[in-house]
Amino acid sequence: MSLLLERWLPWLADLLQLGGPVLGLILVIAFTMWVLLFERLFYLFAEFPRELERAERHWRSRRERTSWFAAQDRKAVTGYLGSRLGKNFSLIATLIKVCPLLGLLGTVIGMLEVFDALAATGSNNPRSMAAGVSKATVSTLAGMVVAIVGLLAHSLSERRAAAVRQGLEARFTQFEDRDHA
Repeated sequence: MSLLLERWLPWLADLLQLGGPVLGLILVIAFTMWVLLFERLFYLFAEFPRELERAERHWRSRRERTSWFAAQDRKAVTGYLGSRLGKNFSLIATLIKVCPLLGLLGTVIGMLEVFDALAATGSNNPRSMAAGVSKATVSTLAGMVVAIVGLLAHSLSERRAAAVRQGLEARFTQFEDRDHA
C-alpha cells in the first residue's frame, strides 16, 4: 500500500499543480460522485434485496390483500421502496453536469494566464505561455472525462434501479393472484 502511495502521490501532486485549483475541485467532485454511485450500487445489490424480502414477508402476513386498505398498504410499501431506489440519483446527475462547466472555467482561467504572460513578456514566448495552456487543457480534459465516465455509470445504475422499481408493484400483486387461484 505504501509503495502505491509513494508512486501515485507525487504524480497526483504534479497533476494538481499542472491543472490548478479548478482541477482539485473537479477531483473532489469526481470522488464524491463515485462514492455516491458505489453507495447506490451497494444498496441496489446488497441492501435492497433484504428490504424487499422484509416487505414481502409483511405483505404475505396480511390476512387479506384485496381490500382498499390492503391496496393503500401496498402503495405505501412500494412507494417507500421505490423512493429508496431513486435516492441520490439527482445529486449524482448534478455533479456530472457541473464537471464540464468546471473544466470550462479552468480553460478560461488558463487562457487568462496565457494572456497575462503575453502582456508581461511582450512576446509570444512559448515558455511563458506553457503554464496557462496546461491549466486550460488539463482542467478541460479532466472535466470531460469525469462527466463522460460518470454519465455512463449513472445511466446504467439508474436504469437498473428504474427496472427494479417498475417490477415492485407486480411483485406484490402476484400474491393477490395466488390468493384468488
